[in-house]
Amino acid sequence: MSEHNPVLLEKTIKYLNIKSGGIYFDGTLGRGGHSEAIVDKLIAGDGLLIGTDKDLKAIDYCKNLLPDDKVKLFHDSFTAIKEILSKLEISGLDGLILDLGVSSPQLDEAERGFSYSKEAELDMRMDKTQSLTAYKIVNNYSVDKLNDIIYKYGEERWASRIAEFIVRERKKKPIKTTQDLVDVIKMAIPASARNSGGHPARRTFQAIRIETNQELKELEKILELIPSILNKGGRACIISFHSLEDRLVKHSFRDAAKECICPPEIPVCRCEKEKTLKVITRSPITADDKEIEENRRARSAKLRVAERI
Repeated sequence: MSEHNPVLLEKTIKYLNIKSGGIYFDGTLGRGGHSEAIVDKLIAGDGLLIGTDKDLKAIDYCKNLLPDDKVKLFHDSFTAIKEILSKLEISGLDGLILDLGVSSPQLDEAERGFSYSKEAELDMRMDKTQSLTAYKIVNNYSVDKLNDIIYKYGEERWASRIAEFIVRERKKKPIKTTQDLVDVIKMAIPASARNSGGHPARRTFQAIRIETNQELKELEKILELIPSILNKGGRACIISFHSLEDRLVKHSFRDAAKECICPPEIPVCRCEKEKTLKVITRSPITADDKEIEENRRARSAKLRVAERI
C-alpha cells in the first residue's frame, strides 16, 4: 500500500460495495489512495479500474503505483467519462468515486500557487496545460466579475471590497504572487474582521481556485451524467470539502431519487419523470475523531452515496 492515506478511505470503500469483477471509476486519482484500495479488491477477479486526473503528475505517480492489468488511466477531467467508456467499449460502471477539491500534494507544492501561506506565482491550475490561470483572473477580470466569483464561490462577505481593492492595486502594478494577493485581501478586509474566521485570504483563494479550474461547473456536469453511466446497483461515492460542493451533490442525488418534480399545485403528475437513483446516505458521512487527529483535511470532508436503480 502507498503511504498516502486519503480521507474517509474505509468508509468510502465500504459504501462502494465493490465486487471482484466490477468496473469502477476514480475520477480524482491524486496519489491513488482510493484507487489502490479498489484495485486490492479487484485482484481476485477480472475487474477494471478507470482513473482520470487533470494533474499529469497524478497520472504519472499512479502509473507506477497501480498494476497495468487492472487499470486504465487518462489525463483528463472526470467529465470525459462518457467518451472514455465509449472508447473502451464499456457500457457502464459498477461504481465511481470523486474526492473533490485540492489534493494534499498539490497544496504541498508551493509553486502551484494554491496556498495562501506559501509564496508562489499565482497559478492554481490543476491541469498545467490549460491557459486560464489565477494570475489572468486576478489581473484581467472586471470588478463586477471578481465580486461575483468571490461572493459566490468563496461565500466571502467582503467580496465587493476585495474586488475593488484588487482592481485598484493592479492598476499600480500586476498582482503576480500569492503573497501579493494576500496583501491586497488584508488591505480590503477591516482589521476587526481579520481576527476571526480563519485566514482572511482563505475564502478568496478558494473562489479563485474554483474559477480557475471550473470546479463547480464540472461537478454539475458529472452529477448529470451519473444515472446514465452507472449500471443497475452501481454506486456513486462523492467526497466534498465545502458547502457549495456538498449542496450540489445533495440536491442532485435528491432530485434523481424523486419520481415527480411537478409543482405542488398540480394535482396530477405531468412531468413523467422516473427516479434513477436511491439515496444511500440521508445525512453525509463524516470522519471520526481519530481520523481527524491523523489528517486535518478530514475535518471538512463529507461523503454522500447514491445507488442506481
